[in-house]
Amino acid sequence: METNLTNGDIKKHLRSIAIPSSIGYFFHTMFNVTDTYFAGNISTTALASLSLTFSIFFVIIAVAGGMSQGVTALVGNALGNRDIKYAKQIIYHTIILAILLAVCLTIIGLIVSPYLMQILGANGVYLQEALSYIDVILLGAVFFVGAFFSNAILNSIGNTKVFRNFLIIGFFCNVLLDYWFVKGGFGIPPLGVKGIALATIIIEFFGMIYLFFNLKKSYLLKDMPPFVFDIQIIKSFMKQGFPPTVNMSLMALGMFIITYYISPFGKHVVAAYGIAVRVEQIILLPSLGINVAVLALVSQNNGAKLYSRVKDTVIYAQKIGLILWFIGMALVYIGGEFVFKIFTSDPLVIKAGLGYLYAAATALYAYMLVFINISLLQGIKQPALLIYLSLFRQLIIPIFLFSLFAFFKMPLNFYWWGIAGIIWVSALFILWYAKSRFADITLQ
Repeated sequence: METNLTNGDIKKHLRSIAIPSSIGYFFHTMFNVTDTYFAGNISTTALASLSLTFSIFFVIIAVAGGMSQGVTALVGNALGNRDIKYAKQIIYHTIILAILLAVCLTIIGLIVSPYLMQILGANGVYLQEALSYIDVILLGAVFFVGAFFSNAILNSIGNTKVFRNFLIIGFFCNVLLDYWFVKGGFGIPPLGVKGIALATIIIEFFGMIYLFFNLKKSYLLKDMPPFVFDIQIIKSFMKQGFPPTVNMSLMALGMFIITYYISPFGKHVVAAYGIAVRVEQIILLPSLGINVAVLALVSQNNGAKLYSRVKDTVIYAQKIGLILWFIGMALVYIGGEFVFKIFTSDPLVIKAGLGYLYAAATALYAYMLVFINISLLQGIKQPALLIYLSLFRQLIIPIFLFSLFAFFKMPLNFYWWGIAGIIWVSALFILWYAKSRFADITLQ
C-alpha cells in the first residue's frame, strides 16, 4: 500500500497505518518474550544475563531506530512537497549511512561490552553467559540496521504491512529456532543463550532481505536517477536523525543506570526487571503503532504545509492514547501476576516484577504523550530538544534521585515509583514544548 497522506480521512489513515504496525510490534515483542521464556528455562543466571545485556542490545535498536525515524521524516516531507527526485537521492544516502552505522556499532560494541557487563557486577559464569549472547547480536548489527532503514522508507509512504508480515513470520520462526538451538538436536548441541542470539540474527538477516525486496517493488525505487552526493542531505540526516538516536540511546543508558542501582538488591531483581520491561512493552504496543502513524502523517502534511491536518492528527492520537491507558492499567492489575508466572516460578522474582508493573501502569499515558509529541517534533523537523529532554529524563534526574534512594537505603518500590514520576514530568514538559514549537511553525 502506497498512500498519499495529504488528503482523505485522517482517522482512517491513522488506523490503516497504526493497526498493522501495532500488530507487527506485538509479534516483535513476543519475539523478545520468547527469548526471555527460553532463557528462564535454562536457568535464573541465563535469565538475568539476558536482562543484563538488554541495555546494550537496545543501543543497536536505538541507533538503527532513531536514524530510521529521521529517514521517515525526510522522505515523508519530500513526498509531501511532491519532490520525488529528492526523495530518491535521500534513499541513496540512506544506504551509505546504514553501512557506516552497522560497522561502527559492531566494532564499538565488541570493545566496550565486557567492561559494561563487569560494571553491572557480572563475573564468572554470569559474565560468560552475558557475553556469549551479546557478542553474537553485535556481529549481526548490520541486519538490524538494514531492516530498520528499509522499513523507515516503507513507513514514509504509509506501508506498515510489509514490516508487520516480517515480524509475524519472524516470531514463529524464532519459537522454532530458540527451541532447537537451546535444546539441541539434528547435529547441533545445546547452545544456551548463545543459541537464542543466533536465532535472532538469522531471522533479522532474512527479514532485511524481505523488506528490501518489497521496497524495490515500490515506486520510490523505480527509475532511480544517477547518484549525486549531497552534503546537505547528510546534514539533514544528522539534524533529523541524531536527536531521536540520542533519545533512544539514552533510553538504553537509562536501562543501564536502573540495572546498576537495582543490582545490589539481588540477581532476582535484575531478572524481574527484564521480564517486567517486556510485559510493559506488550501493553505499550498500540502506542508504538500510533507513533509510527503520527510520524508518517505529520511528515507528509507538514511537507505540504497542511498544518490543520497535522493538528488534527495529534489531537486524535492523544484521545486514542487516553482510552488505551485505562485498558492497559486494567490488564496490568488483573493479569500481571499470571503473566509473570509464565516466565518464572520464583516468588522473589514475581514480587519484585509486579512492583515495577504496578508503578509503570500509572505512567502508560505519559509514555504515549512522549511518543506522540516526539513524532510531532520529528515530523515538523524540530527534534533538537529531544537530546536535552533525554539527558534529564534518562541520565541526570535518575542518577540524582536513585543516588538519594541508595544513600538512604530506600526499599525497591521507591525506584519503581521514581521511574513513573520521571516519565510523567517529562510528558507534561514535552507536551507544552511541542505545542509551542508547532505554533511557531504555523506562524511562519
